[in-house]
Amino acid sequence: MVSFGAKDTRDSSEDGRFVGRRPGALSLLGALILLMYGNYSCELRESVKVKLAYRPKTAVSESELTKYKAFALELAELGGAAALPYFRNKYEVENKLGEADFDPVTIADKSAELSMRKAIEFRYPSHAIYGEEHGLTPGSDLTWVLDPIDGTRAFITGMLHWGVLVALFDGEEPIIGVMHQPFTNEFFVGDNYSAEYIKGVQHRTLQVRSCGSIREAVLASTGPQFFSKEEELGAFLELEQSVRLLRYGGDCYIYCMLAMGQLDLVAEAGLSPYDIQALIPIIRGAGGHIATWDDKNPSMGGRILAAGDKQVFSQAMQTLGFSEK
Repeated sequence: MVSFGAKDTRDSSEDGRFVGRRPGALSLLGALILLMYGNYSCELRESVKVKLAYRPKTAVSESELTKYKAFALELAELGGAAALPYFRNKYEVENKLGEADFDPVTIADKSAELSMRKAIEFRYPSHAIYGEEHGLTPGSDLTWVLDPIDGTRAFITGMLHWGVLVALFDGEEPIIGVMHQPFTNEFFVGDNYSAEYIKGVQHRTLQVRSCGSIREAVLASTGPQFFSKEEELGAFLELEQSVRLLRYGGDCYIYCMLAMGQLDLVAEAGLSPYDIQALIPIIRGAGGHIATWDDKNPSMGGRILAAGDKQVFSQAMQTLGFSEK
């Protein structure tokens, strides 16, 4: 396992951006890519704005899985190093939805995704890439799924509940997932069989907690506004009435707290593949359960339910009522 423990030294430039950052334990490749491609306007391999789709499963050996996991950690740190200089700093916020709604994106999102894409293209030029900002770059049956900043609303308001998400998708499900919060220097990594928390020299196995019943459960969700359909909100509010405590806010962070055993349930709707794929192997690797509200494969996002305890997962699924529709 790669160790991420080096100090972070930063100096403030006149325009408010940080310069001279030593990128922790980034590989030489990663440091060079960050220097060469920090400007998000540089040329990319051709990509298209289409949805990710299921494909026949690609077999990956245990040795390949270990190699890809180490690279996924490098990618996440590389994306974090590109995004962090903008955090709690000055930059313009764009709205991807125009007047219809508000979906923010910043130069930090674009720079982080670009740096990760360039690293993938250099190391694994045949692999496909699917990211929030640049869409799908076709390739082999293995696809790197990237969310450069999950929790952009938290990012632009200076809150800590955001992270860089990296997943490797085998055509049927993500087989590796990493969530990295660069400000706190935290990494959550999983491969569906095990999961680990890394902070500097600290390495800790992630394990969900048991919960006696749904009445004792702590539920988390990013916010009620993301249940855009009346039936979704109604089902969620019914779930809220069944638990002991509800906490709003958190984006990717709440899934990692579930894997760490700090809460019991997460219920959300309207997610894209890049919002959830990195978190699936972490939750499953920590012993948790995750599916869509109709108890199907969660890899393409949509309505998502995650739980640490199998009994509570079943009770929550029954309360939501979509698995019977």
